[in-house]
Amino acid sequence: MKIMLNVEGMHCKSCETLIKDELDELEGIKNVNVSAEKGIATIEYDESKVDKMKIIEIIKKEGYKVKR
Repeated sequence: MKIMLNVEGMHCKSCETLIKDELDELEGIKNVNVSAEKGIATIEYDESKVDKMKIIEIIKKEGYKVKR
């Protein structure tokens, strides 16, 4: 499964790296691309191991707003 999320509050490469690193720690995450400039995170994941709500929860936990 592949999703694209609008993420508000990212300002720089450090924001991108923080989100990517946190998501990469989740079991079932296959690929993460984050663009602070575009305000988008694209995540490829295995639905049998992690769900969309868990991904959104992790991003929000880091202080960012997610619009679906």
